[in-house]
Amino acid sequence: MNKVFFLGVFLLFNVTSAISQISLPRQGQGRDSLQSKQEIEVANIEDYLIIGVDRDTTFVDTTLSIKKDYKFNYLRRDDFGLLPFANLGQTYNSLTYNYKSNRSLPVFGARAKHFNYMEVEDINYYHVPTPLTELFYKTAFEQGQLLDAFFTVNVSKEFNFSIAYKGLRSLGKYQNALTSTGNFRFTSNYITKSHKYQARAHIVMQDILNEENGGLTDEDVENFKSGDAEFIDRSVFEPNFEDAENNLEGKRFLLDHQYNLLKVSDSIPNSLSVGQVISFEDKYYQFTQAAQNDFFGASFLSASIDDKVTLEAFSNRFFVQYQNKTLGQLQFNADYSNLNYEYDALTIINGVRITNRIKGSVVGVGGSYSNTIGGFHLNGQFGLNVSGDFSGNYVDLNASYQLMPDLNIVARINSNSKLANYNLLLHQSDYLNYNWDNIEAFKNVQTQNLAFKVVSDRIVTAGVELTSINNYTYFGKNTANAVKPIQTDQSVKYLKIDLSKDIQLGKFALDNTIMYQNVLDGKGVLNVPQIITRNTLYFSDHLFKKALFLQTGITLNYFTAYHMNGYDPLLAEFYVQNQTEIGNFPRLDFFINAKVRQTRIYVKAEHFNAAFTGYNYFSAPNHPYRDFSIRFGLVWNFFL
Repeated sequence: MNKVFFLGVFLLFNVTSAISQISLPRQGQGRDSLQSKQEIEVANIEDYLIIGVDRDTTFVDTTLSIKKDYKFNYLRRDDFGLLPFANLGQTYNSLTYNYKSNRSLPVFGARAKHFNYMEVEDINYYHVPTPLTELFYKTAFEQGQLLDAFFTVNVSKEFNFSIAYKGLRSLGKYQNALTSTGNFRFTSNYITKSHKYQARAHIVMQDILNEENGGLTDEDVENFKSGDAEFIDRSVFEPNFEDAENNLEGKRFLLDHQYNLLKVSDSIPNSLSVGQVISFEDKYYQFTQAAQNDFFGASFLSASIDDKVTLEAFSNRFFVQYQNKTLGQLQFNADYSNLNYEYDALTIINGVRITNRIKGSVVGVGGSYSNTIGGFHLNGQFGLNVSGDFSGNYVDLNASYQLMPDLNIVARINSNSKLANYNLLLHQSDYLNYNWDNIEAFKNVQTQNLAFKVVSDRIVTAGVELTSINNYTYFGKNTANAVKPIQTDQSVKYLKIDLSKDIQLGKFALDNTIMYQNVLDGKGVLNVPQIITRNTLYFSDHLFKKALFLQTGITLNYFTAYHMNGYDPLLAEFYVQNQTEIGNFPRLDFFINAKVRQTRIYVKAEHFNAAFTGYNYFSAPNHPYRDFSIRFGLVWNFFL
């Protein structure tokens, strides 16, 4: 595996070096990063392009808005519907779910550690007229900091590369809760002068390490709720254990390139291109503990626990894409995937043999379509496994209509069938209760999702979504109180309605997001809070002759009480429980945000109501939510 890793690095960097030898453009050929000072000065912010995995393009945004405040967090995205644990870099409990999926194969387990794991769709590519740097910084809890540093440059008009690293270390306020994470990204983006050949590639290496303590004991949960001054220092609590940690590591290499056989022009109304997307990802999840603990039950040996599973996933896609100004864009693809999910030994319990791997390959076909007809925009994708060791398929159809300049109507139908995640199918552990083999027993999970949405900044943005799931598969507790995978034959139906509106009144504004949820069928199998709301009252104004832009206000987050999922640190998974209700506690944050030139500064008093609304706030059973704290940080862009 190391040979494959170093070979990938060697090849990508050699391709980078070769492309960088292309002759540099002369002055007057456009605004790239190597042109004269006079030309650089006329570069606009719209010229700093961000290109997504589907080649949708936006540009760098240095403004300050309330939406930016919602994204100023560890994940760097709006975390509405997610409830963080006490320390930065720990997991999040999900208050709402999105079952839309364009996958036909199982995915790696340990999903509680994947909130900060960057998938293919999370990686962007860039094209910039001058070198661009962005620094993101935020304070952590106790010892440690969060920093995300990013740099990109166009070596020529044709070739861009970017390099970035997000690192976190935070000790936390509870015993044995340290977090240490790192996300390294390198991307390259190349297009020939004739625009006939395009290539994009990335290398991503990630590690997410968490010390685990199993949460507070039942006795200390009551001490926490009491608000007794003796327990305000959270380090005095003795958690369920203090000798365990889990770690998720992964590295991925991807190359996406295509050649345009025909290019649209005045004389040629069609385009035809062929391409390939090749990817290799190697990842592992490991749980270690110094000695057996009754929290997880009996083990094979009383010595140290060391559970480790690896996944090697290779995929290769060849596609043909045709585009016509009338017919739109049509693509067909043929896929090959090879997977190896593996433990290092066989396990036999009471004469029952548990295999140590899921290995197989799949040949699939798929396609996509996109077109705009009048005010209608249509796009869709499908995929089907036609042969191999895994059955699966998906269909995703989307339609939108521009009713007015500021009113868009969107509808979606998504259908998916695939096997459950790997760790629901197969798991081995030094703990006896955590061994199972459901490869032959579990059927494909079948999901149908219907959604309708009205989007308008001026009027309102509202949506309704209905999901139906057959063979729903989840983690729950059995009669012996052990966490096990369960596949129910009960149909699950899940309704979700959301509404958001920012109401402006002079320099004041009220931003509202509210969501209603109801599990129509399958209560006790899928649990969600009925109401989730986030409301922000804030003031905005320019000060000091417009040298500074200020936003300050208060944000309320709230959700109704429900049977919130519990957290299992050995699996790094959440499980369904129906004994303990959590919720019905408000969280108030006071913030002051400011923008000076290209720097955005954030100061926030988080959960400042903790002391006077009661110490009954939890992120999962036995896992307290965050106490009152003051944190600050900034985002700083450099345009050279």
